[in-house]
Amino acid sequence: MGMISYIKEEIKVIRERDPAIKSNMEVFLYPSFKAIIMYRAAHKLYRKKHYFLARWVSQRAARKTGIEIHPGAKIGKGLFIDHGSGVIIGETAELGDNVTLYQGVTLGGTGKEQGKRHPTLKDNVMVSAGAKVLGSFTIGENSKIGAGSVVLKEVPPNCTVVGVPGRVVRMGNIKIPRSDMDQIDLPDPISNDIRELQADNIRMHRRIMDMERKLRSAAETKKEIKEDESI
Repeated sequence: MGMISYIKEEIKVIRERDPAIKSNMEVFLYPSFKAIIMYRAAHKLYRKKHYFLARWVSQRAARKTGIEIHPGAKIGKGLFIDHGSGVIIGETAELGDNVTLYQGVTLGGTGKEQGKRHPTLKDNVMVSAGAKVLGSFTIGENSKIGAGSVVLKEVPPNCTVVGVPGRVVRMGNIKIPRSDMDQIDLPDPISNDIRELQADNIRMHRRIMDMERKLRSAAETKKEIKEDESI
């Protein structure tokens, strides 16, 4: 695909997924637009083994946009980075088609691996603001990573992950994440655990009160029997 085709594609993607953009001209001011177009150029240089030039282009993009995409990363069509400040995509990361990333997302390594060090995101994955995906594993297609989550192991397709460390809290997502761009309506396992603990506490309190009533009743009955015997 030529650079003109990339530009047309990115304009279409941004207009579809960001309601704040009112015209095609505004897209040219969008940080992620600049970062992705410069990544495409840097990646071509990287594939031709012009590593210094590739890094030079990518570092210029990082300084201008706050989005750091290593030129060695493999990225499919339709990538959308909303806002984008603080986004980092590592050298061996692989992104499928129509992936969505929000600000502060890191697709990084753990520092202990060799070779393939960064995650693979399949088609239609959405990674919400501030989430970190660290390691050489796969996030299955149509999966959604909740804001602020830290994902350290593989996620099956069509799942929702939240928490630190990330846990699968929903399976069988019906909607493709990019169709609603919803970062808010996610299950909260910690809140659920707290509610269950509160319910257990109420049940335990009631049982203790019931046992205390029975003990008082038994003590009063025993006292009455002794009083009757003494008469």
